[in-house]
Amino acid sequence: MVFKTLLLAIGLWEALKPREMVDFWMRVAAKGDQDVELRPWVYSVARLEGIVIVLWSLSRLLRRSDDDAVEVVEVVESA
Repeated sequence: MVFKTLLLAIGLWEALKPREMVDFWMRVAAKGDQDVELRPWVYSVARLEGIVIVLWSLSRLLRRSDDDAVEVVEVVESA
């Protein structure tokens, strides 16, 4: 659950601020003070990736809460 929540936060960051996310990782990946020039579509793809991550994380988190609710109902009915 912690992993999915962390992934949700990263996805939100990437969806809302793709330039910051991409620039951060490019600074990490670049050698020394090397200046890296990216094509403009990289930021659009990063935003799309963030949206996909958010949707996947939310679907997994919601599915988990639905499974818990069903389990509670099954326990009550069997008692």
